[in-house]
Amino acid sequence: MASKNDSSIVCPSCGANNASVTASGRCVACGARMGSLQSLRDVDLDRHRRYQQEGFSLLWCLIALVLQSVLTAALVGGLPMIVQQLDFEGSNGMIVAIPVWFVGGVLLGMISPGKTFLEPVVASFLVAIPTVFYLLQSQTVRTMPLFMYVIMALIGVLFTLIGAYLGERIQMGPPPAKASD
Repeated sequence: MASKNDSSIVCPSCGANNASVTASGRCVACGARMGSLQSLRDVDLDRHRRYQQEGFSLLWCLIALVLQSVLTAALVGGLPMIVQQLDFEGSNGMIVAIPVWFVGGVLLGMISPGKTFLEPVVASFLVAIPTVFYLLQSQTVRTMPLFMYVIMALIGVLFTLIGAYLGERIQMGPPPAKASD
């Protein structure tokens, strides 16, 4: 019987036998990393986790809810009351609400401590619900069906996520230089 080569390494992911030293440092069967994972955890893992949110803050979600509510009410509802030439009824109101939520996401990303991507998104979703019904009820000339309001609200929530990510990137500054191997 043939004996297993003592210099072979068993892949921890798939169990395949590999030569002791491969050129790429990966399993020939599945492509998993074969080398020591400690160096990956220390250097690369910190760099990969730099942009990951680690928890959900209810306090910052409430702050985001207040900020997004005030911005939306002021610009979509209040500004047309002050400037009579503006009319944000119906679809025009949703077109204005999307950049308002984006700016709110950027502001919250910049001022919140740590990484907070989800809090502004949840707040924008909660603000989008009454905004959709308010604009649907107030439409007279520029009308849209309900599903279009829902789609535009979801686009606004997506833009809030993009804005929050951009605000976090501005807050964190440039990434640290990659360590030379």
